Formats: sequence, structure tokens, C-alpha cells
Amino acid sequence: MVKSENKNLIIVVLLVVCGILAGGLVYTQFAPKVKENIISKTEAVNLALTYINENLLPEGIEATSTGEIIDDKGLYKFQVEVAGKKFFSYITKDGKILFPQGIDLEKEVAASPIKEQKESPKTCQDIPKSDKPVLEAFVVSYCPFGTQMERILNEIVKNIPELADNIRIKYMGQIQNGKITSMHGEKEAKENLRQICLRDEQKDKFFNYLSCFLREGKSQECLEKVRVNKEKLSQCMEDSSRGIVYAREDFESQNNYGVTGSPTLYLNGEKVSEFDFGGRTAEAVKNLLCCGFTTEPEFCSKALSKEKAATGFSEDYNSGNSSGGTGGRK
Repeated sequence: MVKSENKNLIIVVLLVVCGILAGGLVYTQFAPKVKENIISKTEAVNLALTYINENLLPEGIEATSTGEIIDDKGLYKFQVEVAGKKFFSYITKDGKILFPQGIDLEKEVAASPIKEQKESPKTCQDIPKSDKPVLEAFVVSYCPFGTQMERILNEIVKNIPELADNIRIKYMGQIQNGKITSMHGEKEAKENLRQICLRDEQKDKFFNYLSCFLREGKSQECLEKVRVNKEKLSQCMEDSSRGIVYAREDFESQNNYGVTGSPTLYLNGEKVSEFDFGGRTAEAVKNLLCCGFTTEPEFCSKALSKEKAATGFSEDYNSGNSSGGTGGRK
């Protein structure tokens, strides 16, 4: 009987093989023709990771991008990491065609990245320590996996409010012509900004708003329910010296870290994975965060849900009937 880990490795191998075939058959025909509808490097790679994670990888295995995104022979070239293996992928500049694995025919044959030894999961001892640890969670507001992480963090704060100051939800995007943009369009960009303004100017309302929004995505109803100061919120979102400034700080952090997928976690400035601690559950992420303390507080011993959090919009923390969202990563 083939073990689960071997099955996952086989899938990764197939990804590479499919990429080789696609690159060989399509690259020389298609790449020179992509001149219109060019999107940014970050947007293109986000689309690539979304497709890989939602369509090509099994549960518990996810692709992330590490390192610089570069222009290469008419395509965007980026490094993908899957199950501890790293290899380069390519995507057309309009974000339409993905080549999971590319081969430079002018170079000598190198060892396959699949043959590299799988990295061992991090343990609590591997996590950098701080008296006041900060878990930064990069998301976008309509990504089903971004909302999943927001739901997890909200669950942690609801049950252990002492950890609220150790959690910083940040949003991915760019600023173009004085307006913020996001990978899933204007609606998401506006919601990102709304959540940013609540986080930075009405902190006491932020997690309560998230708790409501994550049910059905009804932002206006949630603003009323949580009794947000809507005038203050509107001013923040419309004032370029406030909301845009807060957003720019998030985007600078995103770029400094090289974040390309929603969600991505950094603890005390170092990239970490919730899957090393049990996956997308409140208990796993709580344990991960608590590993960042120099001396673990007593409240970290409180047990939280070990159930996988729902993706997208859901009435319950772990409902099987979640819906909504348009991309991101598993």
C-alpha cells in the first residue's frame, strides 16, 4: 500500500513532468505574442499559486513562492516551493498561461529538485523567541484561504483575548495612481482598506467586525451590527494621508518579505508554516504563536479547536458548507 507521503511526492513529480511538456510545446509559440494586458509580477505569481494550490495539490500540501520574481525571455520567472522542494516556474505576463516547470536547454542537466531531501518541519524550539512575539498574517479579504486564516485568528482572540496584541493581520496589494489594488479586483481592494482602517483606527471593533463579515461577507450590515463609527471609517478610507498610509505600510512589509500567497505567516520576523504544527486549525496556530514567547504564558495552555477552519464565508468556525472567495492558496 502506497503511503500518503509517497502519493504526495508522486503528485509533485507529475506537476514537474506536466510543466516540462507544457514548456516544451507552448513556450516558443506563445511567449513572444504576450504584449497586451500585462499585469504586475506579484499579481501574476498570485494567480499561479492560486491555480496550483486549488487544482493540482492534495490536502495539506501547498505551494509558496520564495525569492525574487524576474523577467525572463518574455515571461515572469519565480521560484516555487512544494513539500520542501524548490524549482523555477514561469507564467505569461498577462497571467493566462502557467508553466509549472521550465528547463533551460542551454544549461547542463542538473539534479531534479524532486530529489532534494525534504526539509524537516519546524518545532517549537526552532521558532525565534521574544518577550512580545508578533504573528503577522498576510491575507486578502476575499481569498477563501485568507478568510480561513482570519477565521482562525478570530477564534484565537475570542477564546484567548490576551493574544490579540500579538496578532497583526496584514493585507496584500499595491498602490497605483493613489488607489490600492488587490489580486481579486476593486471589491476586494475596498474591503482590504476597510479592514485596515478598522484595525488601525477602531481596534476595539476590528475582530468583532471580522467575526460578522466572515459569515456572509455583508460588510454594511456588519458595520451596523458592530456599531462602527462609520463617519470616522469613511474619512479614513477617503483620506490619502490615513488609509492609504496604513495600507502602504502593509504592502512594504509584503514586498520586504517577498510575500506572494494568501495566507502567509511570519512570526518574530521569520516565515513559519501552520502545517508544521497541525494545519489550519485554531489549536495549531495558537501553539505556533505561543512558541514565539521567551517564556510561554499560562493562557497558552488553553486548548482550542483542532478542527480545520472553514474556507470562504461560513456561519460556523468549521462548517462544511462554507462558500465564497475567488483565490489565494490552500
